[in-house]
Parts: sequence; C-alpha cells; structure tokens
Amino acid sequence: MAQYFSVAEIQSKMEHYCAYQERSHFQVEKKLRELGMIPEAIDMIMLHLIEENFLNEERFAKSYVRGKFYQKQWGKIKIKQGLRQHGIHHNLIEKALAEIDFDDYIKTIEVLINKKNKQLLGKNLYQKKQKISRYLMQKGYTYTEFGDLLNDL
Repeated sequence: MAQYFSVAEIQSKMEHYCAYQERSHFQVEKKLRELGMIPEAIDMIMLHLIEENFLNEERFAKSYVRGKFYQKQWGKIKIKQGLRQHGIHHNLIEKALAEIDFDDYIKTIEVLINKKNKQLLGKNLYQKKQKISRYLMQKGYTYTEFGDLLNDL
C-alpha cells in the first residue's frame, strides 16, 4: 500500500537527509523524484533547502573531495568524474580540488606505490611498473603525476 506524505513532511525528511551528510542538488532531486513528488513540489522543497543552507553545492564539493582523497585515496581525475556525475559546475570542481595539499597528494602517491609494490613479489621490474601504473590510473592519477616516483623503484 502506497504511503502519502505532505510537502511539509517531505521537507522535514529532506532537512534530516541533508543534515546527516552533505548532499548534492542531484542527490536530493533524485530522492524527491523517487518519493513521487511533482516538479512544483520538488522546486519548492529544493528552494527551501538552499535558502536554509541545508544544501550547498560548494560545501558538498569540498566535502566530497576531502572524503574521496583522504579516505579512499582517489586521484584528481576520478574525483572530478564523480563530481561531474553529481552535476557540479566546473568552477566549483576546480575550487574544491585546489583544497588538496600538493605535498599530501605526492605522499599519497608514494604510499600507494609502496603498498602495491609490496604485493607484487616475484614480478620483474617491468611487470611491477606496469601493474602499479594501471593501479594508479584506475585510482585517478595521471602518469605525469606519478611517473618520476615510479622510475625511482
């Protein structure tokens, strides 16, 4: 049996949804559509959430970058792709990525190289470099970012 909620009830649910964790406009709109809200109600609730600062794209982008880099050790390319999927504007993506400390970025690459290198026992140097390169590219790093560090193996 379908459950029906008033706009005020949904608005309250969305406030909690946004307060629990930073959300993008894309995520909130998707959630509202899943709840069966009509476009006019979605617009009204979205406007309320933005005005009351429950929704903030810049704050979301910065939080996303911090989480994906410092927790999952993703590179800038993979983070950019994720933000694009959330519909974040290019300028906000660049602003958020600028928050990553360059030294932390290089240290993370070094840690990932060393971690992967230890897993590749019995491989020759060429095979190791190939596998580590693929691994780092999959994590969102470019060869120009890690090439010199890889050559130091």
